Amino acid sequence: MYRRNDDPAAGDGPPPSRFKTSGLRSRHLAAHALVAAWAVLALLAASAQQTLPVARWLAIHLFLLGAATTAIVVWSEHFAVAMLHASRPDRRWSNARLAGVNVAVAAVLTGVWADLPVLIGAGCALLVTATAAHLVVLVRLGRGALGGRLAPIADYYRAAAAALIIGGVLGWLLATGRAGPQWYAGLRLAHLHVTLLGWIGLPVLGTLFMLWPTVLGVRMKDRTTRVARWVLRLACSGLLVAVAALVAGWRWPAAAGLAVYAEGAAVAVNLFVRTVRGSRPVSAAAAWMLATATCWLLVAVTADLALLVTRPLTTAQTGIDALIPVLLIGFVAQILIGALTYLLPIVLASGPKERAALRAVLEQGWLPRLVVLNLGVALLAIPLPGPADTAGTLLAAAAGIAFLALTAAALVRSGRGLLRDTGRSGGARSPVLWGSAAGAVLIVLAVLVANSGGNTSGQADAAGTAGAGTGTTRTVAVTLADMRIRPARIEVAAGTDLRLKVTNTDSMRHDLKVEDGPTTPMLAKGHTHVLDVGQVTEDREAWCTLPGHRAAGMAMDIVVTGATDGASAHDGHSTTAATDGALDLSADFSSGWQPRTADLTPAPGGTVHKVELHAAHTQVEVAPGVKQQMWTFGGTAPGPTLHGKVGDVFEVTLVNDDTSMGHGIDFHAGSLAPDGPMRTIQPGKRLVYRFRAEKAGAWLYHCSTAPMLQHMGNGMYGAVVIDPPGLAEVDHEYVLVSSELYLGTPGSTAQVTKMSQNTPDAWVFNGVANQYAKRPLEVKAGERARFWVVAAGPSDGIAFHIVGTVFDTVYKEGAYLLKPDQAGGSQVLDLATAQGGFVETTFPEAGHYAFVDHDMRHAQAGAHGTVEVSD
Repeated sequence: MYRRNDDPAAGDGPPPSRFKTSGLRSRHLAAHALVAAWAVLALLAASAQQTLPVARWLAIHLFLLGAATTAIVVWSEHFAVAMLHASRPDRRWSNARLAGVNVAVAAVLTGVWADLPVLIGAGCALLVTATAAHLVVLVRLGRGALGGRLAPIADYYRAAAAALIIGGVLGWLLATGRAGPQWYAGLRLAHLHVTLLGWIGLPVLGTLFMLWPTVLGVRMKDRTTRVARWVLRLACSGLLVAVAALVAGWRWPAAAGLAVYAEGAAVAVNLFVRTVRGSRPVSAAAAWMLATATCWLLVAVTADLALLVTRPLTTAQTGIDALIPVLLIGFVAQILIGALTYLLPIVLASGPKERAALRAVLEQGWLPRLVVLNLGVALLAIPLPGPADTAGTLLAAAAGIAFLALTAAALVRSGRGLLRDTGRSGGARSPVLWGSAAGAVLIVLAVLVANSGGNTSGQADAAGTAGAGTGTTRTVAVTLADMRIRPARIEVAAGTDLRLKVTNTDSMRHDLKVEDGPTTPMLAKGHTHVLDVGQVTEDREAWCTLPGHRAAGMAMDIVVTGATDGASAHDGHSTTAATDGALDLSADFSSGWQPRTADLTPAPGGTVHKVELHAAHTQVEVAPGVKQQMWTFGGTAPGPTLHGKVGDVFEVTLVNDDTSMGHGIDFHAGSLAPDGPMRTIQPGKRLVYRFRAEKAGAWLYHCSTAPMLQHMGNGMYGAVVIDPPGLAEVDHEYVLVSSELYLGTPGSTAQVTKMSQNTPDAWVFNGVANQYAKRPLEVKAGERARFWVVAAGPSDGIAFHIVGTVFDTVYKEGAYLLKPDQAGGSQVLDLATAQGGFVETTFPEAGHYAFVDHDMRHAQAGAHGTVEVSD
């Protein structure tokens, strides 16, 4: 067992003499210059919260991902070498990994600040790669090493590195919005737990098994190794269960996992308490800070567990957010301060005299600083009025700044000694200068962050010319909730003075920033702020600035009506979400909107039906608040439904009113040579398509001009219903044409790519997403209804289902599969692309019966509606 050979008061632990090379000292000096610089950045970002809403996120990540991560990477390798009695890795390789981590962190934070998803992705990838390399080094250190009583501590560092890899992936999903709004809350909670309790908590617990008795100057308990292994099993298994459950949105398994983690932490603390003796510690300052930090960890984990047990995840996250300052300052910052107070003199000093001098510098005023820091944490932790929260922040910041100043003084003092000792060789000068230069650059960046709030309050710049709305003021109520902004689209006359009354009803904090305009402060649940946008003369976007929220769909369009080139500004369509197609289906349709009737018009009399269809470009509201240019037959997408009986003749005149391209038509219900009637006709031309409906069924018609994928994907399709002979009468008869919706300029590269890859923005019934959820079909209890369904595609079929009913009649592709007099029933009408049929059911009682495409991707993305049944 090691004893510190140059400190008689010390207990078990690795001898500092093992780390006395000038190269190692210079590396630690450079690394801790980075730690100090990240911490300074965090303080500056925190001070900018009033002018830059994203600054709170930046402050937390500057400290945890910057300062704490740099310290853990350096010290975990340092201690692993000592605990395992292993050979030290090549210094160049260690420096490269440390540089990779810091470059990755800078890339992630810059990408979030500048809203550059590509940079965020690259930074996350580099962070995961550098951390994986760090994990590999920690694993390889154990191979062939002598090991020893403290060897199990290295497993804590390995587990922590794995936790950061998971946290990095989750962070990338959150920051880029890749997982979608429905997963955001669970992913965020999982990310918080795996990083704070895994990447930060595990190495702290592991190191304390060695560091705590060393700081106290006593020998470790004989059972320390056994307890350390048991605590690691509890903490890792519990954390893994908790994180997986949070991702899945399972509250009780998450609480159970966290309870196991808490048990592991409590077992470790019990051992630490029993280690305390009456003798004077080597560093009273370090001992008290480590002790109070560990207490705050237990307090935070216990409160976290109570929140998960007593509240649903959607509301628990508000309380868990309130615990972040406790963990950030009370636990992480205080652990760093306590550990560095003890370790920096050992690593940086060249002998006992210099170590004592450096320790004296770092311990100046430690008791007042300890009291001020923990009083500040207590004020932040206890739900008191606003001034108490502000006071707590100021107290904690004052204590942190005081330690940073002392650390800087110690680094400067040690740096002078290092340069003096190695000046002839010059070996240490480069790392010292590199660390100082990096710190200077990061501080400059901090100043930029702190002062980049821009025009965030008051009046936005009123550029442009006067419009129809000049002199008028309009106030619009805006709600932030469920990772959405409602309304998702606001239309104003040019020149209108616009004010937004923004209210956050979500359990999470949000803000709203207007493009080239003002920003609200960060709003807690129930808080409201009036945002004076100023005179609006051109289209703008507004969004929540929190990382990942805009990408997940928290965006709103402010559209100027009467603009001369609105189509070009919005890529041919006006949409409620980002261009990734994340539509807000819960939003409201535009004023005056009417759903397309689903009622099947009775077949006209006679046996010859003449119809004229005009092919043209038509602006259609295809989803709530989303207007899209469609290619249509008869001005609608889908086109008009044709209805007849077996033997009827349809004479369809197609007129091409499109001025830019040719169109044709193909009726599946007719049997004839396609050469003439299905030919493409040029703009201004017409043709007559005559066919006899020889067979019953639900048939598709569509544009016959290549590329048909684009013509059908942009709305050129419809249904023909030919009744089977002897078809019974029913109380209601509906026709539903299922299809995919592709937003974007028709024929554009972006839209065609989505069609080719079969990644639509929505799936719809009768051309409009969610329309029958907003305006349900209405029947009475006991009435019988028939639903004709045609799968228009162009690529996907449908599994049509009505929740709460059983179909007693199924007719598919011209044949009955089930009739009412049979004993069986059916739950789904399954149709491949271009197939059709009908189902019948009787609604037994009053209620709301949802009808859906039972491919749940389609149902959640627009292919659903409601049958409202009344008594």
